[in-house]
Amino acid sequence: MSRRLDPRNWASWRPFGLGLRKPNNYLELLKAFRSVKGNRRYAWRILQQGTCDGCALGTRGMRDWTMDEIHLCNIRLRLLPLNTMPALDVSLLGDVSGLAGKKSAELRELGRLPYPMLRRAGEPGFRRISWDEALGVAAGGLRDARFGAYLTSRGMPNENYYVAQKAVRALGTNSVDNAARICHSPSTVALKQTIGAAATTCSYTDWIGSDLIVFIGSNPSNNQPVAMKYLYHAKKAGTRVAMVNAYREPGMDRYWVPSNAESAVFGTKITDEFFGVNVGGDIGFLNGVLKHLIENDWVDKAFVDQRTSGFEEVRQALAEQSWEALEALSGATRDEMLRLARLLGEAKSAVLVWSMGITQHAFGEDNVRSIVNLALARGFLGRDNCGLMPIRGHSGVQGGAEMGAYATGLPGGLPITPENAARFTDIWGFEVPTAPGLTATDMIDAAHSGDLDALISSGGNFLEVLPDPSYCREALSRLKLRVHIDIVLSSQMLVPSEGDVLLLPAQTRYEMTGGVTETSTERRIIFSPEIEGPRIGEAWPEWKIFGELAAHTNPEISAKVRFTGTSRIRAEIEQAVPFYQGISDLKAFGDNVQYGGRHLFADGRFNTPDGRGVFSAVEPPALERPDGTFMVATRRGKQFNSMVHERLDGFNGAMREAVLMSPYDADRLGLPDGTPVELRSGERTYGGKILRAPLMPGNLQIHWPEGNVLLDETRRSPQARIPDYNALVTVRRL
Repeated sequence: MSRRLDPRNWASWRPFGLGLRKPNNYLELLKAFRSVKGNRRYAWRILQQGTCDGCALGTRGMRDWTMDEIHLCNIRLRLLPLNTMPALDVSLLGDVSGLAGKKSAELRELGRLPYPMLRRAGEPGFRRISWDEALGVAAGGLRDARFGAYLTSRGMPNENYYVAQKAVRALGTNSVDNAARICHSPSTVALKQTIGAAATTCSYTDWIGSDLIVFIGSNPSNNQPVAMKYLYHAKKAGTRVAMVNAYREPGMDRYWVPSNAESAVFGTKITDEFFGVNVGGDIGFLNGVLKHLIENDWVDKAFVDQRTSGFEEVRQALAEQSWEALEALSGATRDEMLRLARLLGEAKSAVLVWSMGITQHAFGEDNVRSIVNLALARGFLGRDNCGLMPIRGHSGVQGGAEMGAYATGLPGGLPITPENAARFTDIWGFEVPTAPGLTATDMIDAAHSGDLDALISSGGNFLEVLPDPSYCREALSRLKLRVHIDIVLSSQMLVPSEGDVLLLPAQTRYEMTGGVTETSTERRIIFSPEIEGPRIGEAWPEWKIFGELAAHTNPEISAKVRFTGTSRIRAEIEQAVPFYQGISDLKAFGDNVQYGGRHLFADGRFNTPDGRGVFSAVEPPALERPDGTFMVATRRGKQFNSMVHERLDGFNGAMREAVLMSPYDADRLGLPDGTPVELRSGERTYGGKILRAPLMPGNLQIHWPEGNVLLDETRRSPQARIPDYNALVTVRRL
């Protein structure tokens, strides 16, 4: 990596970007220091000795495997209070009416959950109970019940996921799901079908020195801030960066990396080429790019002929798609599509990166297939500085699906079939169900219709992460039993129910005896040791909680779901998931193993039945936008998942109620910044204030989760069952 100053990539000659709109990263450091008052030594040990529980870039303390520099971001700093705060005063839960209306941040700030708590139907709040009583209540509600379990991904280690899914299946159902469903399940479906592996094919090191990196519906400046340091080094190495998005994200235009002297002072120009597309118009644009690659003979013919199938079908399908139709859908011109095609055609290496701007659509699977087509056409797989990367925003997402905490998959990502169920029946010693279970969204539907008796929710908050919060609230209220496992309070815990509501206190990853592991975006399984420090009340590790829930519900299988420690869990993971070979050897700080090596498919074969990558003939979706309507997308601001840290986003100056609109549309409608407006989708409404932004005309963006009130809970992708986090709306001035 070059250490010479390179003014060509500087964002500004103003020292530290003074006077420019950008986040103050040093102020963030000060806020983090203040937030852990009383536990700063423990917080420092977490930073130095732990594996980050934020995004899925992965660390060993404050170092990683990509660069020889400090690896630390604001997201991790903002999570420190959750890991170090004292217990809450449980008397506050005696009557929860006093907590009604509090924001999630206010509930979290009350402190950690220290003891099991129970609220009976009709009671004003919770009372403290013993673990024995809590497990007895849970067992009574789960025994012979129709139930499902959902696990979030924030900080969740592989060991928790593995035991949870095993415990649920021991009780006779495959209805266990996790946050990977809400984020990247279309990537899982499409990648398995096309290349045979539901994971990134390359490593972060492949960014640095690649000819080209293309970000499609992805904004790492907000969601994976440390990745911006990788991009700084990539730019120094001569890599060009392109972005395909409806919004020209300010943080992706220029960024000040606080831990690098050159970037901290002068900033770094990140995006070299921007391609604006409509929300939902990605397939139209990417199909047009592929059409240009074919017509201009920029396809890697040797790679296509020797290592892929289905290319001729795609060629014919694209020939029948008119440029006019592709332009109308994408909002981009044929020349813009040609510009990206030329960049790809001239590049000898490229990495294609995408995120939830691609997946969270009713046609998310096809969005991903259209990206895979480009990589296959140019042979950008299995070699240095090339790859497909569905970048993960949570440290637990990749491992969650691979551990089998998935309603449609068993450990190792195996589909639920009688043959695969029989394999795990042999391994575990109890009958494994042969039919797929309820997905996260299916569980809420079943609860709403009275077809689900009980729900176990480990972390997460359905009121914030799923469309139509009122629908979710009604669903939660109709259950006969809800078991909430978490480290802090959330608003869904306070929803009154027709039956019992249990709160079970969990440990963080840093508190678990024997240490735990996570799997990063680049398939690196990383050990995170127990960190010496204060412990909260009677909190248990979640793997123990799930094991005991199953054991108390069905004592006959108790020996099969109980573990003596995390090392025993890792030994069984290695048996159940062969490609996790080596996880049982991870015992100390810094220990890691990257399954598949730096590149998947380096041997020239894909994990498909015939060893070839599969092209997909992707039909553009029929998106109609009547005159006077806008397509609105939900975006992330200063937050981690649904955990909002600040009301103001330092990148673009947007408050949480901002309605981002293009200057063209704002001028056309006579809407100055700050104008109150109402967005309407059918009977759903959202109130906000206009903020002009570099957005494609005809498109809007509002913050998530606040904007979930506009979303139709019935709109989901056909295979992954992911909600569509976009809506067609009208705008009315208030």
